[in-house]
Amino acid sequence: MPKCVLVVDDDPSQRRILEESIKRFGYHVATADSGETALAALKADSSGEICLVLLDLIMPGTDGLAVLSAMRALPRKPPFIVQTAHGSIDAAIMAMRAGAVDFVVKPVSPERLEVSIKNALKIEALADELVRIKASAKGELGFADLIAGSDVMTRVLELGTRAANSTTPILIEGEPGVGKELIARAIQGESARQSGPFVTVNCGTTPEHLVESILIGHEKGASEKRIGKFAEADQGTLFLDEIGALSLDAQMKLQRALHDGEIDPVGPKHKVKVDFRLIAATNQNLIALVNEGRFREDLYYRLNVFPIWVPPLRMRLEDVPELVRHFIARFAAEEGKRVDGIDADAVAMLQRYSWPGNIRQLENAVFRAVVLADAPTLTVNEFPQIAAHVEGYAVTVPPAPAPKDPAPRIAGPVMLGGSAATPLTVNVPQANGKDAIGIPALSDTGDIRSLEAVEADMIRLAFGRYRGRMTEIARRLGIGRSTLYRKMREIGLEARVH
Repeated sequence: MPKCVLVVDDDPSQRRILEESIKRFGYHVATADSGETALAALKADSSGEICLVLLDLIMPGTDGLAVLSAMRALPRKPPFIVQTAHGSIDAAIMAMRAGAVDFVVKPVSPERLEVSIKNALKIEALADELVRIKASAKGELGFADLIAGSDVMTRVLELGTRAANSTTPILIEGEPGVGKELIARAIQGESARQSGPFVTVNCGTTPEHLVESILIGHEKGASEKRIGKFAEADQGTLFLDEIGALSLDAQMKLQRALHDGEIDPVGPKHKVKVDFRLIAATNQNLIALVNEGRFREDLYYRLNVFPIWVPPLRMRLEDVPELVRHFIARFAAEEGKRVDGIDADAVAMLQRYSWPGNIRQLENAVFRAVVLADAPTLTVNEFPQIAAHVEGYAVTVPPAPAPKDPAPRIAGPVMLGGSAATPLTVNVPQANGKDAIGIPALSDTGDIRSLEAVEADMIRLAFGRYRGRMTEIARRLGIGRSTLYRKMREIGLEARVH
């Protein structure tokens, strides 16, 4: 649903002009003819539909400054843009000190108004993201901070809330990239252990010979001591990702720590008391691992008391638009890009894709789009990899400029000091035995082509050969993905709707 802007002005003609302009920008508009009416609407907006307020500063009764002052007492404060016919510096300073994010002078042009609205919403999005990041770092991330508007995710949050109020171990199941760790952090953030540490261990990437030392710790001497993750999570939460990858020996020690509340570190002869809440995550079928003898049955049933299944993104596509807006705000701030939105066609395309990599893949796609974007609004052109897999869209690669006279292909190395009149070509053999693909080394005038031009041809060749798979292209070319994204933008690779 488009965002709603509340226009507050006692002049009916001014309200009508502003309403028509803002609707053309793509927002819903609500109006109020006085400060009192505006405050009543904002207090009644419990669902947060009003995303921004355009407020006249000079009105009879409750004026703009009084409205700004009254808003300080409300728990939710949308951004305010104030406007007045009196463009004094003093009025601007008072409004900004009272909490406004921008100040415009009547009559404001549509162009100036649109820029002001977009900037205000961007500031609000970045502020929300900063709050979320700080809350996550402090263990204060809650379920209200997660994007979950679909019915299936609402059920996940309900289960997570119940889990936060219990003390039993939790098992979070789901495909890679669905956000299992975020659910775990939200459980911690709303539990009695929210002030304690949140310690994560990825069991799938931990070398088997180091698992015991990392989880339990060791103390072989005064100069060599390592506190294990069990002890590090004392009074807090231990999150074991990919728990199905734990060895049977490590599973036994975990089961003992959960049952006895103590561990036996390597080295000392005394046991150590531990008190942590276990949240485990897996993308495997643990009961199948139990049947295969690869996972302890007693540990499985201890974990399976409170299972939570997180659905893949393809089952919650209605959450895609809000997730995309969240990622745009985050990456635009991180990369210093002036990107503040995405058009409807691109959103529709993203909602038609199946997302095998789930939210992590969506996050990477938006990051790439923001890096490549040349305009404030993302379009289909910034998502060529997705467009190639959605019916009705296709990836088009701009052809490399061909020399006027086709250069003969000369196999073998190029000798320094050779004839400059001979148009040389670097051969790229085809794996399927077809003719080699030539990349001209000399221009049609006989001069050496620039490295930039040859590099552009190589990137186009790699893009077509590896069918837009960015990780593979970057690996084959020996460059980082960010560098590849930038170079692709420079040579104009794009997606185009049929």
